[in-house]
Amino acid sequence: MRIDVLTLFPEMLEPFCSASIVGRARKAGIVEIVCTQLRDFATDKHKSVDDKPFGGGPGMVLMCGPVFDAVEHVESLDPRPATRIVLTPQGETLTQRTVESLAKKPRLLIVCGHYEGFDQRILDGLRPMEISIGDYVLSGGEPAAAVLIDAVVRLLPGALGDRTSADSESFAGNLLEYPQYTRPREFRGMCVPDVLLSGDHGRIAGWRREQAELRTKARRPDLLEK
Repeated sequence: MRIDVLTLFPEMLEPFCSASIVGRARKAGIVEIVCTQLRDFATDKHKSVDDKPFGGGPGMVLMCGPVFDAVEHVESLDPRPATRIVLTPQGETLTQRTVESLAKKPRLLIVCGHYEGFDQRILDGLRPMEISIGDYVLSGGEPAAAVLIDAVVRLLPGALGDRTSADSESFAGNLLEYPQYTRPREFRGMCVPDVLLSGDHGRIAGWRREQAELRTKARRPDLLEK
């Protein structure tokens, strides 16, 4: 997979994309991640990519020209078709199902917003997926891009050491993950459940499923409705 990111702050994303699971997958050639500076496509001496909104109001709005030019240039660098994504609070909330779908694409092109958002013609003309990572506002799309990249890359074949790791995590099958324990068996009076020490894999699987359902019912009953 190739992931392109158009951003005003590539220096925010490069360290993230070079560390942990994403960094290892990148180094192993499982994913190619390219961050492109949006200001490189500005046409004035000040490298302007934003302007005041028509009709007045606070803040600045990203202009059409640099974004269109950047998208078209970056897409021309690789023959694989790119799934365009704009990160915006107005987008559809990111879910594990969406992540799973994106992980099957050959290429993603993520555009990070900033300031007061995008000129509407960017969305109308480029017709990207509009994605939000939650009902809150960030200063820019870079933290959201990091979240999306991490969620997608860890699902790529070979990115995780254990191929089954992602299958048992929270939101897999619309359930939160069951409680996990490791050594020591007892810590400050708190003990590991006996079933996990039994060696009976059938009982352990049943206990984990039950605990996942109980936790989901208590904390995220909306998931059970799905």
